[in-house]
Amino acid sequence: MCLWPDRGLVALLTSDGAGGTSARRLLMPSLVIPLIMGWVTQEGQILGWYDDEAAHSLFAVSSVVFFGAAVWMNSILIERGDRRRKEVEGHLRASLKDVRDLQRALDEHAIVAVTDARGRIKYVNDRFCAISQYSREELIGQDHRIVNSGHHPKEFMSCLWSTIKRGEIWRGEIRNRAKDGSYYWLYTTIVPFLNAEGKPYQYVAIRADITERKLAEERVRSQLERLNLLHQITRAIGERQDLRSIFQVAIGSVEEQLPVDFSCVGLYDREKNELVITSVGGRSGKLALDLAMTEDAHVPIDQNGLSRCVRGQLVYEPDISRSEFPFPKRLARGGLNSLVVAPLQVESNIFGVVVAARRSANAFTSGECEFLRQLSEHVALASHQAQLHAALKQAYDDLRRSQQTVMQQERLSALGQMASGIAHDINNALSPATLYLSSLLDGSSSEFSPETREYLETVQCAVEDVAQTVSRMREFYRPHEERMPLTPVDLNRMVKQVVDLTRVRWKDLMQQRGVEISLRTDLMTDLPKVTAVESEMREALTNLVFNAVDAMPDGGTLTIATRVMENSPNSDKGWVGRFVSVEVSDTGAGMSEETRQRCLEPFYTTKGERGTGLGLAMVYGVVQRHCGEVEVESTPGKGTTVRLSFPLPLDGFEEAPRPISARVAHSRLRVLVVDDDPLLLKSLGDILESDGHFVVTAQGGQAGIDQFLHLQKSNEPCALVFTDLGMPKVDGRKVAAAIKEVSPTTPVVMLTGWGERLAVEGDKPEHVDRILSKPPKLREIREVLGHFAQRA
Repeated sequence: MCLWPDRGLVALLTSDGAGGTSARRLLMPSLVIPLIMGWVTQEGQILGWYDDEAAHSLFAVSSVVFFGAAVWMNSILIERGDRRRKEVEGHLRASLKDVRDLQRALDEHAIVAVTDARGRIKYVNDRFCAISQYSREELIGQDHRIVNSGHHPKEFMSCLWSTIKRGEIWRGEIRNRAKDGSYYWLYTTIVPFLNAEGKPYQYVAIRADITERKLAEERVRSQLERLNLLHQITRAIGERQDLRSIFQVAIGSVEEQLPVDFSCVGLYDREKNELVITSVGGRSGKLALDLAMTEDAHVPIDQNGLSRCVRGQLVYEPDISRSEFPFPKRLARGGLNSLVVAPLQVESNIFGVVVAARRSANAFTSGECEFLRQLSEHVALASHQAQLHAALKQAYDDLRRSQQTVMQQERLSALGQMASGIAHDINNALSPATLYLSSLLDGSSSEFSPETREYLETVQCAVEDVAQTVSRMREFYRPHEERMPLTPVDLNRMVKQVVDLTRVRWKDLMQQRGVEISLRTDLMTDLPKVTAVESEMREALTNLVFNAVDAMPDGGTLTIATRVMENSPNSDKGWVGRFVSVEVSDTGAGMSEETRQRCLEPFYTTKGERGTGLGLAMVYGVVQRHCGEVEVESTPGKGTTVRLSFPLPLDGFEEAPRPISARVAHSRLRVLVVDDDPLLLKSLGDILESDGHFVVTAQGGQAGIDQFLHLQKSNEPCALVFTDLGMPKVDGRKVAAAIKEVSPTTPVVMLTGWGERLAVEGDKPEHVDRILSKPPKLREIREVLGHFAQRA
């Protein structure tokens, strides 16, 4: 004890630990041990176990040993226990501090609740109280139904409880309801605490507020839905090419999927400063009636949201219930309280607006307003595209029609040039027949029987029609030029003439083939006359009869009818009053729809090599020049009807007296006739001589000049010279120039097969006083003779 005072009994007795305290407490009880040991030694001595000296030694040693050992061992054990206790207490205090720190950190970050096994709340932190808006006193003892929002189905909650009751951790998103009725979202982790038996005795729920994230997700989802809707609408309207259809698809989709309670589209009339409602949503029809905003309704634009919208602004009025402007007031009367108006704008042009409204106030979010703005842009672009497509289609159609017209004009021009080339020869060939027929018919009416005179008149009509046909082959494609006189024409009389002219075709030739075509006429009595060129009308009817006969190779019925009608068969002509129609019908094979639509085109024929494709085209040209209309009705297997309609004058007309071809009483004239056709020289010479004139003929241009010079030298000058234009080597122009050079006062009359063309084109040759067309008309020749005879 003296050697190691810090380690021995002294140190132990002076220690502040539990061992020192215990040693000090045991020190006094330990003093009893020597007394006991003394008693034991004395008894040993009495009993003779040991002597007195040994007894005292044993007493001393045993006392010290027992005393020291007892105190030492007891104090050591107690000291060690005390140190272990202090160490445990230190660890416990550190652990408790860590737990408190962790709890404080968890409380600062998370929303924590602890419940017992039955779900009763035992503990909640401040964040739980803050987000739920309930106090801790209101929550303790309650279960979580106090914050249940009703959003999740029963199956969801059953799955949650079954999971944590099995001792498993549950994680998921839960929407709760706060005390004020608002909702909030929590990401929740529920950890069950298990007892020794493995059964949960409490649950700790750790939550994180994800309300902002869920709202952001909802905004993103809504935006994606609107983008998808916008994409669907854009695709739908992109497939349409008319404005009304585009508008209807757009507002119909907005009504159903945005949705809104009322929607419409109005086009902006800048001059009148108003909207014209063009389309109304399908679900908005009844409300549109109540608001007087049905299709084609007019809405004035005053100083309100509409005025800003037509200047290019998106207008959102969250509450229009108290608006004083007419347009919002009109919507408010229908129970609508919030309004969005988006402009339809392409570049700087605003041509309309999209109107969307809801019954609730403040009902449109910023995302929905932006969607309507984007929708209006897409609708505007689609509308502009549709307008461009329509304009492009119209331009293409115009170009196609122009190309067809050019091609048709080229074809017809080729036909005219061809006809012009052969007109001279045909007219020369017809000239003798025309002159002799005119002379015969101009004679005394007693020379021929009525039947003979009728035959001669028919022949004369046929000859004249041949001449007119040659002329029209070149000119029927041109606009009508008033060069031929229009006279009142009796269509009934003309029908009878056409029947006689075509009798050989529809009767005699068909009978030779063993085929019979019966003719039926249905002519209206007292049919008004039409103003027309008689020869052209007769040629048109003749072509229709020939076409009808060709359509009935196995026979049938040919019907010609005339009638008066009060209204035009074609409203596009805009005729007012009555019109006369003549119809030619057959019971032949009929035409397909394609053939019917093309049958009036030049050179289009279904007759193969037998057809030229000019008949109906010439008929169409004649009718057009007379301001009439051609209608073709045909049914395959049943026949065809061609109807020619001509308007009647509203005030009627006065018939001009027909010119009478009579011999003019005048002195005998010496006339020189120059031509390269001997038949024309003879026929014209005979006619002039029969009128009492002295006629000198010359075959060819040079012969005519020589003859004229000879007569001048013989002092037998000519009073008048007739000359052809087209002659070999020396033509009519050179003849006229030579005559005028010798005798400027001698009249020169050019008689040519190109006379009508020269008159139309104004190409009158120099040195020529008058132009007459071949075949010559006796009346015109006599008028010329009379005219120049008076001048002489």
